[in-house]
Amino acid sequence: MLKGLFSFRDRYRILHQTWFAFFLTFVCWFNFAPFATTIGKQLDLAPEQIKTLGICNLALTIPARLIIGMLLDRFGPRITYSILLMFAAVPCLATAFSQDFNQLVISRLLMGIVGSGFVVGIRMVAEWFPPKEMGSAQGIYGGWGNFGAFGAEFALPMIAVATSFLAGGASNWRLAIALTGIIAAIYGVIYYNTAQDTPAGKVYNKPKKNGALEVTSVKSFWAMILSNFGLIFALGLLAWRLEQKNIHFLNQTQMYLAWVLLAGLFAYQTYKAYQVNKELLIGKKTYAPAQRYQFGQVALLEFTYVTNFGSELAAVSMLPAFFEKTFGLEHVVAGMIAATYPFLNLVSRPSGGLISDKFGSRKWTMTIISAGIGIGYLIIHFINSSWPIPLAIAATMFAAYFAQAGCGATYGIVPLIKKEATGQIAGNVGAYGNFGGVIYLTIFSLTDASTLFSTMGIAAIICAFMCGFFLKEPKGSFASGDEVESQETEVNRSSLLVEE
Repeated sequence: MLKGLFSFRDRYRILHQTWFAFFLTFVCWFNFAPFATTIGKQLDLAPEQIKTLGICNLALTIPARLIIGMLLDRFGPRITYSILLMFAAVPCLATAFSQDFNQLVISRLLMGIVGSGFVVGIRMVAEWFPPKEMGSAQGIYGGWGNFGAFGAEFALPMIAVATSFLAGGASNWRLAIALTGIIAAIYGVIYYNTAQDTPAGKVYNKPKKNGALEVTSVKSFWAMILSNFGLIFALGLLAWRLEQKNIHFLNQTQMYLAWVLLAGLFAYQTYKAYQVNKELLIGKKTYAPAQRYQFGQVALLEFTYVTNFGSELAAVSMLPAFFEKTFGLEHVVAGMIAATYPFLNLVSRPSGGLISDKFGSRKWTMTIISAGIGIGYLIIHFINSSWPIPLAIAATMFAAYFAQAGCGATYGIVPLIKKEATGQIAGNVGAYGNFGGVIYLTIFSLTDASTLFSTMGIAAIICAFMCGFFLKEPKGSFASGDEVESQETEVNRSSLLVEE
């Protein structure tokens, strides 16, 4: 695969077009973090309000990734990604024109929807590459796309400084943020007119039922319901945080109303899941062995994504301010140093997928990398002002490598669970990355950076043990393109026999 990577033909053209779409969504999604302290000073925001905005930036990505996953499986990645890119201009411009905390909360909540773009490319790449190259292809897509976080933290402050003459000599953060949305919208039009969902002659398989994920056992159904509750819980936690002192975006009555609405959303999700899986639950439908999968494996991948991508979201959101305060640096310099974390995405996430392809066991790749994440964050836990800055950067990059490689390893497995439901499964797993980000940033908002890093480290160590004992190697993990077609034919034949 690596030999053809730098060509711009066939599947490699789609890969490059799609990772760049992801790159732009991440530039937009993380365009607030480099200016957090500057915006706080200009708009007289309290430190707690700035931390809360970081949580808001992640919140709506949780339900958005689930919804985008369903839309993706139904309408295809080309249309879904194009619309999402064009929508990115809305929250970017809203942030750029915000004048107070309340307006920023609304704009950053909307920005969370843009963060769901990652899910779309997972299905697109899965359509164009065989399982034996899935880890590498997904790693390149995810890694080079995630590099957008580096682009935001490194390039946007320089753009803001370079155009400061338009803002009376102050950092022109408004123009820098607005520019990201405009560029994303333009590329959305380009992507719509140049990308294709599948190679010529290949059928885009859609789930037979929409509205919720179709599972293949009663046990998996209840595991899915529990998984859905976890995501609702994270949104409820955000509502609680927005009601706390020094925030006051919601009053107590509004918080309770939000909880009631979230309870209603959970009830609706459960009802839709029941509708989709009703025949299974009442015993009228069974699945052939080739069609079955365990939702417990999806849940375990959700946990891995909490510990790798969830921790990455938290780290990228708070590292600029962490370096600025810990070492007394200017915000531009602190942002550039913090950008070393997302910078590694260029190589670390693809390497995680490549190792998953070449190591011969996706299970043990995931286990070892999860242990590395834990060790990395426990090292960062000890960083303070007495550390030499180069050593602090090295420790940060060590943790960053394993966290990002873990993302690549996770999505080297996700598309192999159930092909036609890849969008929904990727949405569930991806949403738990944001769940992790919300939980971690809530902990950070209530404690300090040291507690945050130790929490992320311990969670990753626990995850490593769970992967070692419970994660299973997916069937056909290293199949070629011809073998995949043979397997899909067999699955379709089994499906027809069961239905008959």
